Amino acid sequence: MKKREPPAKLPGSKSFRRAKTPEARENQLISLAYDLVEQRLLDGTATSQETTHFLKLGSTKERIEREILEKQKELITAKTEALQSQKRIDELYEKAIAAMRSYSGAQQEDDEDV
Repeated sequence: MKKREPPAKLPGSKSFRRAKTPEARENQLISLAYDLVEQRLLDGTATSQETTHFLKLGSTKERIEREILEKQKELITAKTEALQSQKRIDELYEKAIAAMRSYSGAQQEDDEDV
């Protein structure tokens, strides 16, 4: 029988289960790192780099840059949807043209030439 690994635990924290996917694990580790730095900030033991990092995150410039990135993401999503919609319209036009040709007898003429 396979031995189960006990849940990870930080000093003074609750137990938790390790994530199953790499993405979830990464998010878990990021959360733990944030918790650790938060505690160090509260204790007054955070490094200058840690303090500067969070000061930058709260700056107006950083907020504006995040808004710009979000708008760019929305724009890319809209462009992707527009391209997919145009592709569907093109396919419908092709089907409609083919149907009109078959109704007008153009298809039969092509068959006779072969």
